[in-house]
Amino acid sequence: MTRVHHELIRGLIDAGRCPSNAEVAAALGMDDASVETALRDLAAIHGLVLHPHICAPWLIHPFSLTPSPHWVTNGKYSWWAPCLWCACGVATLVGGAVQIHTRYEGESEPLVIDLEDGVPAGSTDIFIHFAIPPARAWDNVHQHCSMVLPFRSADAIGAWCARHGFTQGQAVPLAQTALLARRWYGTHASPQWRKWTVAEAQAIFTAAGLTTDFWRLEPREGQF
Repeated sequence: MTRVHHELIRGLIDAGRCPSNAEVAAALGMDDASVETALRDLAAIHGLVLHPHICAPWLIHPFSLTPSPHWVTNGKYSWWAPCLWCACGVATLVGGAVQIHTRYEGESEPLVIDLEDGVPAGSTDIFIHFAIPPARAWDNVHQHCSMVLPFRSADAIGAWCARHGFTQGQAVPLAQTALLARRWYGTHASPQWRKWTVAEAQAIFTAAGLTTDFWRLEPREGQF
């Protein structure tokens, strides 16, 4: 299972696209059925998200394998990310100079964010709005990711939520979001990768300075 995850992530980083199941099988000396078993095992622990009707990856956080509003490029390759947190995670895994192309509030105004090794370049007042608490992220991970968006200010978040009838979540400065991404995704390309436990996930939130009730996870055994 871990070998399959590593092959998928390295393919995305090194070739700019996700290898097919057949390519993974050939690279690892596995048969197709064994690759599909590994993919289902990864999906069971939220190590990736499968297409609803076929055994093939749809999301391998922090990468989206289908188009999204968040386009990350290093000038050689480019990738889609499910959200701004993930986009910063892609920048961390890829390393070097990276640009995130996205839109304020998920609407019409374009925004380009420059990063170097996952760290935003220069000072910025951008806030990232996390609308849904992480404890509920896997209730509908696509909705959770789609609502992690950039805003010019914390006040703009309140106005946006009121306009769309959304509950306001937590405003996190871009630099802090990027720090969270570095801590969360920094080891995702490791051959020894494993899914964070709930306790480890909580510790990462705390280490990134995210300590309000919004970020609290219910203690339990298993992965997050």
